[in-house]
Amino acid sequence: MKKRILKSKPVCKVTFELPSEAAATATSVYLVGDFNDWDTGGTQMKRRKDGSFSVTLDLDCDREYQYKYLIDSETWENDWAADKYAPSPVGDGENSVVVL
Repeated sequence: MKKRILKSKPVCKVTFELPSEAAATATSVYLVGDFNDWDTGGTQMKRRKDGSFSVTLDLDCDREYQYKYLIDSETWENDWAADKYAPSPVGDGENSVVVL
């Protein structure tokens, strides 16, 4: 995950990346989290030439956001590079957290 705070706006550009090892056979990956009301089809990630997936979002600074990756509409994956993890309010797993 890469973060860049913008000087012109009170937002941070965050690039979320799912490595090819986590999505080797994936045909689609969606970023799902607080920032898009957990919409499973709202933020599609793009496949890179190396097989990884990525997407860049502008998020408000001074906040924490929980999120996960949804692979092929059936498999949930945490971010291996998350700032931390938090218990998920749904199920018994954890969500990835980005701290801005």
